[in-house]
Amino acid sequence: MAVEIRPNASASAAQSTEVGVTTQARRGEEDSKASTSTISSGKKFFARIKDQEFAKKSWKVLTWTPKRCRWDPEDPPKFGMGLNLLFGFASTFTVANLYYNHPILNILADEFNVSNERASLIPTLMQAGYAAGLLFLCPLGDIFRRRAFVLILVFFTATIWLGLCLTESFPIFLALSFITAASTVTPQLMLPLVGDLAPPHRRATALSIVVSGLLLGMLIARLLSGILTQYTSWRSIYWFSFGMQYLILVLLFFFMPDYPSTNPGGLNYFSMLFSILKMIFKHPVLVQACIVGFCTSSIFTSFWTTLTFLLSEPPYEYSPVSIGLFALVGIGAMCFGPFHSKAVIDRFVPLFSVILGLIYCLAGVIVGTFTGRITVAGPIIQAFAMDIGIQTSQIANRSAIYSIEPRARNRVNTAFMVSVFCGQLAGTAIGNRLYAEGGWKASGGCSIGFIGAGLVFCFVRGPWEKGWVGWRGGWGIRRRDLGGGKMERPAMEQALEEGSEDEKREAVSGSEAEKTDEGRMKVQDNGS
Repeated sequence: MAVEIRPNASASAAQSTEVGVTTQARRGEEDSKASTSTISSGKKFFARIKDQEFAKKSWKVLTWTPKRCRWDPEDPPKFGMGLNLLFGFASTFTVANLYYNHPILNILADEFNVSNERASLIPTLMQAGYAAGLLFLCPLGDIFRRRAFVLILVFFTATIWLGLCLTESFPIFLALSFITAASTVTPQLMLPLVGDLAPPHRRATALSIVVSGLLLGMLIARLLSGILTQYTSWRSIYWFSFGMQYLILVLLFFFMPDYPSTNPGGLNYFSMLFSILKMIFKHPVLVQACIVGFCTSSIFTSFWTTLTFLLSEPPYEYSPVSIGLFALVGIGAMCFGPFHSKAVIDRFVPLFSVILGLIYCLAGVIVGTFTGRITVAGPIIQAFAMDIGIQTSQIANRSAIYSIEPRARNRVNTAFMVSVFCGQLAGTAIGNRLYAEGGWKASGGCSIGFIGAGLVFCFVRGPWEKGWVGWRGGWGIRRRDLGGGKMERPAMEQALEEGSEDEKREAVSGSEAEKTDEGRMKVQDNGS
């Protein structure tokens, strides 16, 4: 019996092995067919993109301007509250693309079967892509007509974002994250445009609405991502962002007016990039704003990254959703910003508002640092005071730097934002390291040091000082008019007039050169 059973057992084992091999082979064939169909469909898609007719049609649609949005020098479009709010809305849900992944990195690691350390490459590459877009794309706003440029970037971001919603490959997800982050710089094109269009007495208020949208996007992205991912799938938040990008595209297409380039004669791209470096050595107010922006952005990211660790540990032990709801404190502060800007920033010199914002930050950080382990009220007070302070100082700094070179506002904004971005990286790295080694008070003490450094650089140079160091011009904190009751005109008018004057000078110099050549020809004829 034993001898007879063994052959049957071996035969059954062989049959099961054959069945397993056959099943694996079928699965392999199905996977290969699926991958082949995916690759072929991808090739068809990119072949269609490469088709000249498709490119031409897309270009015509994106560059066509509705009649109500076209530029008329006799009756230029008005910059009202509706357009201001549209720019703020677009800024919120555009910059949010960079932060949807922050609360769900552990879920993305499980989805793509990678370690948490590998998953952390997603926000790192998105930050790197955003920095590349700031440095290499934003300066082009000084050359191109900004309506068409903004629409093309939004369309490109929304279309490539579809790959993030569908891909199951981690390397492809990383590559698309970098690309979409690089093109997610449209808010940094809108801010200089607001500085161009808004009247000087309303510039800070107008800027505060867009800046509030930027900071709101950083917070609301974490909130929405955490809630949607907990109750649905992580892809839901990416599909939500995909729809929002096309909604922004449609709204901007029908309501964003067309404005002429501030440099209609064109600029050399590489010399334009080099001019950003020259600005830093030319304008003391820009350097002062960049240093303060570095300090304030560092405490922002340091607080919001270490706050997660604080609230998830004893004595709090909050759930991820509860930690995400903590962002509502920051959202309340953002909504308060425009009213504060109208009451303070529009009435006083920018330096006064910058110092006031740093004092708000200092008070909040001190309270939160020394009470954060005792009561949750400490971090709440810190978040509210710090967000108001950072928003106040950023708006005031932008109001100051946008007046230095009207025809180079996008390059000025690039220099400022690169310093802000470097501050965010430094705050994240230093804050996390100090929290790991010394806890909540160590990271808070570092934030106090950054604020102190910012205050020192504020007092090195006065509000009316033209040079690098000193307080020449007085200590007055109220804005001054240009004399005779005439206030400064909107910057767009100045930039266009400067451009037309340059063209006139070129025309005059060209006509003088022609007259000189004609005179030389006559002398030569007489001599002969």
